[in-house]
Amino acid sequence: MARVTVEDCLDKINNRFALVILVSKRAKQLLKGVTPTVLAKNNKYVVTALREVASGHVNLDIDSSMGTAEQQVESDLNR
Repeated sequence: MARVTVEDCLDKINNRFALVILVSKRAKQLLKGVTPTVLAKNNKYVVTALREVASGHVNLDIDSSMGTAEQQVESDLNR
């Protein structure tokens, strides 16, 4: 895969917004030193995270205890 795009990842994660959140969280993990699951030659962390999603190594795990988006935003605002 010479060039990875968001469209490549939408086959794995149907929701574009969930994909952005997933990739940003994974990129932060990579920044903190987590070992990438795909070969990463001088790629930026976001590109590596997109490659991991496109290859199926990183998936979105929806936890039923998370609640609705409104509840999440409200709890974040109250911190």
